[in-house]
Amino acid sequence: MKIPLSLSVYEHAARIIHRSPWEVSRDPDLLFAAQHETYLLYRHAPVVVGTDIYNLEAEAYGCTVSRPGGNAVPSISGPIFRTIDEALGIKPLDSLRGGRLAMVLTVARKLKAAHPEADVRLPVSGPFSVAQGLLGLEELVIAALADPEKTTEFLHQLAIGQLRFVEAIEAAGVGIAFFESAAAPPLLSPDLFRDVVLLPLRSVMTGAAIILGHPIPCIIGGDTLSLIPHMLETGTDFLICPAETDRVAFLKAMEARPDVKVRVNLSPSVYTQGSRAQIAAEVDAVVALAAGRPNVLLGTGCIPYETDPDSILFLRECAAGCDRFRQE
Repeated sequence: MKIPLSLSVYEHAARIIHRSPWEVSRDPDLLFAAQHETYLLYRHAPVVVGTDIYNLEAEAYGCTVSRPGGNAVPSISGPIFRTIDEALGIKPLDSLRGGRLAMVLTVARKLKAAHPEADVRLPVSGPFSVAQGLLGLEELVIAALADPEKTTEFLHQLAIGQLRFVEAIEAAGVGIAFFESAAAPPLLSPDLFRDVVLLPLRSVMTGAAIILGHPIPCIIGGDTLSLIPHMLETGTDFLICPAETDRVAFLKAMEARPDVKVRVNLSPSVYTQGSRAQIAAEVDAVVALAAGRPNVLLGTGCIPYETDPDSILFLRECAAGCDRFRQE
């Protein structure tokens, strides 16, 4: 049996052209080459134009992205605000001229022109994930606990800028890949997610749905079983069941919503370290689950840079229902 496959390829694309994630993240020609060659190799969907995908908006607000050693993924070197009161003075993102936001828009347009059949998207972070870079994760969580009203106000301000970014992406003729994984459990309790994160998140997602003309996925990592009711409140038509989540329990909790697509993510150890027999067995397990529910996809989390492309190609063969080489 076949199952739709969704690969999450970001920094791994740099490996395909034998460059570092830092080099690819900073050079439009290298970013295009990495995504172009990776698409020719994997023919995956969606094709998300990005490397260090959670850094773009925070960098546009003024954060510094540090160059890592070797082939590590670039990261924010530190927050630009010390307290939630300082952060409340932020002006929502209003300019996409210059910088890496403009760069990824240009590369996405070029990639879509080169591959009109491809589902080309740009990464967009949820308000809480942007706030993590600006305020720092520890200070953000403390603020959410100590002053939830101010924290929610800050997130609403960031939501305005995110919708401006979505408008620019729509004008570029490509789609969006939306992430709010900084809010992943167990960092935030379900109640804290509901009380602080949900309203700003919903405002971005419903606003984006209006701009794009269709709902957008709600991608949050971690053990998200307890967040299902809140995620569905965003109006999404697509959730992921992360590798950390009990996939059987997750799909059971989604029985009342067969209209919503669920992407079941494999554990990274399966496609980074597993044998072909192990990869095939995990694909078969998800296929068996999919037999009892419509709208189930097979997916990966962010594929690490060092992952052997042959493992991903074999995973693709298994998802396509090909029986060749399913045993060692």
